[in-house]
Amino acid sequence: MPRVVKHPDIRRSELLDCAQALFFERGYENTTINEIIAKAGVSKGGFYHHYASKEAVLEALAVRLAEQAVERVADADADSGLDALGRLNAFLARARRLKLDDAPRLRTAFDAVFRPENIVLYHRINTASITVMLPVLARIIAQGQAEGVFKVPDAEAAAEIVLHLGASTHDAVARAIKASGTEDEDAAIEALDRRLRFHGLAVDRILGLPDGSIQFVEPGFTRAVMTAR
Repeated sequence: MPRVVKHPDIRRSELLDCAQALFFERGYENTTINEIIAKAGVSKGGFYHHYASKEAVLEALAVRLAEQAVERVADADADSGLDALGRLNAFLARARRLKLDDAPRLRTAFDAVFRPENIVLYHRINTASITVMLPVLARIIAQGQAEGVFKVPDAEAAAEIVLHLGASTHDAVARAIKASGTEDEDAAIEALDRRLRFHGLAVDRILGLPDGSIQFVEPGFTRAVMTAR
């Protein structure tokens, strides 16, 4: 049978698809390059032509997931008719709506990414997300600076702090996932919801806004995402 030659972008995408499936199923640490090669149906040389290592695959996968997430909320950021606070709240509302619409798949992804053996995968995805999201959030904060609404000395630094703050929810999310289906589930979800609401309050303080200006979560959001099946 003649060898099928595919465009490099298509082959790289296929390798990432296979790697993502295996990482989610078995964990990043427990997945080998040979398993990715076998699932993708490529030769070892074909794999190394595109990626130098499993870590390189992880980096590329993290960037792809982050870019896909930003692309899905880009229309809210593009609404130039809003003031900065309106743009930021529209951006967050759009992100929440997408999470609710995609809750079952998102919950499945959470189950995989928040497993202890996938802590490296989580941190790589989080780092890539911050890199991709930083210019988007910095633009909104810079607009707020110009409007005299966001009281920060450096828009990019403020954006970076806000984004890194998101990583602080890891343990609360992991506890809610672990408690799923147990008698501790309600308490864990409520604790996560309080943490997310506090996150919104912290963003208010960072940007110099009155408490409650940032609509970070809404009633029922956390439970809807965490109990989706």
